[in-house]
Amino acid sequence: MYLSRRHILTLLLASAAPAVWAEARPPKRVKAPPPADLKDILAGFAPSGTHSIVVADAVTGRVIEASNGDKSIPPASVAKALTTIYALHNLGANWRFKTRLVASGSRINNGILQGDLTLEGGGDPALDTDGLAGLLKQLRARGITGITGRFGVYAGALPYQRVLDRDQLEHVGYNPTISGINLNFNRVFMEWKRSGSGHAFSFSAKTKAYRPEVGNVSIRAVNRKEPIYKYTNSGGRDNWTVSAPALGNKGNRWLPVRSPADYAGEVFVRLAADFGINLSSHVLVNKAPKGAVLARDESAPLSSVCKSMLKYSTNLTAEAVGLSTSIKRGVKPTKVSGSAQAMNVWLQGRFGVRNTKLVDHSGLSEDSRITARDMVRVLSAVGWNGPLRSLMKPIALRNSDWKKTPIGGVEIQAKTGTLNFTSALAGYLDTANGQRLVFAIFTVDQRARAAIPKSKRDRAPGAKKWARKSRIMQHQLLARWGRVF
Repeated sequence: MYLSRRHILTLLLASAAPAVWAEARPPKRVKAPPPADLKDILAGFAPSGTHSIVVADAVTGRVIEASNGDKSIPPASVAKALTTIYALHNLGANWRFKTRLVASGSRINNGILQGDLTLEGGGDPALDTDGLAGLLKQLRARGITGITGRFGVYAGALPYQRVLDRDQLEHVGYNPTISGINLNFNRVFMEWKRSGSGHAFSFSAKTKAYRPEVGNVSIRAVNRKEPIYKYTNSGGRDNWTVSAPALGNKGNRWLPVRSPADYAGEVFVRLAADFGINLSSHVLVNKAPKGAVLARDESAPLSSVCKSMLKYSTNLTAEAVGLSTSIKRGVKPTKVSGSAQAMNVWLQGRFGVRNTKLVDHSGLSEDSRITARDMVRVLSAVGWNGPLRSLMKPIALRNSDWKKTPIGGVEIQAKTGTLNFTSALAGYLDTANGQRLVFAIFTVDQRARAAIPKSKRDRAPGAKKWARKSRIMQHQLLARWGRVF
């Protein structure tokens, strides 16, 4: 049979066509598995203890999903979000802490100020050695090289509290001293190295630009295992002992300062000498100075201070901000708990929360309580475009292996909180389709907390593993809400 070239070409194309069509066919679409529901997530990931969880519509405040929403739980550092709201509303975003040099007289003879000079603290939690140097530069620019009177330090702008929480260890930096003058977050830089059969120690108020020595702190190595540090105070001087076996050959760390006014006074006098200003020594004064302001240092605007506080979770900043707010409102707290109570009353009156009982502004104390429902109510009332959300830290979603697993279009800004066997997360969630949510997730195992000896509270056995499980649960919930709602 004769086949023309045209017939052969037609047959070849016909035989090849099915393979061509098969390649062109779109691949079979595989559906993503549906997100686990709330009960499954709790069953698979919830840590020991109890929880309080609520997610709600950010605009209407309508609760969408909840579990134990009215259970009162320690908020840990999520309390700082409430302190931020309290401060911004009552002080304003542009309010600033101020530190001043005040002279009892303004007459200067041959470089000598006639009268007293006082360093007046304004409670600024971020004042550092560089800030003191800035004050001295302003003083030197006026031609001042000494004073006829005394150099005083006033720290009465905020009430003094030796430690923020008595249940926490003495030597940890997150348990700071609160004062009307705070320098270098009320910490001193300690270095040590082996010297003969013992150790040699040095202390400084170091910053990037300056490193004045500090002599108002002493430490002695002793042959014991625990506790690692012990503290006593004598005449405004911080005295420590430390476990010699824990030191090794050399090292360094920031150690809390429990006499911040004396610390600031000593550092200022030492720095002044470097600027050619003779102040001899300092005294503490009980009354706010009156006279001419010769120099001043101002903090960043309150909104910036709070953003940094929320990012780094600095307890001293939270307490200074909260106390300053209460004082501005006419409250006269003698300690942190009194100011926290004033904030509780304000939160109740403004947002209608009934189960929020904070004993500090930072969340360090385990005695503070809040429910997820109350927290969500406040976040919703403050509003999506209110002053808080933009100051919060972006949260990257992670899977059960703690690897980043971003979901397209989902954005989270929130505040975290962690204590031993306590974990908290609260904030704002923008879902893939633009639904705006507010949420609060609080977990705690009070029995495990109560079993920790005080000497172990800095590194409680099992607490790290427990916290990881809680964080995984939080992110499983956030992933669900970001995809479902």
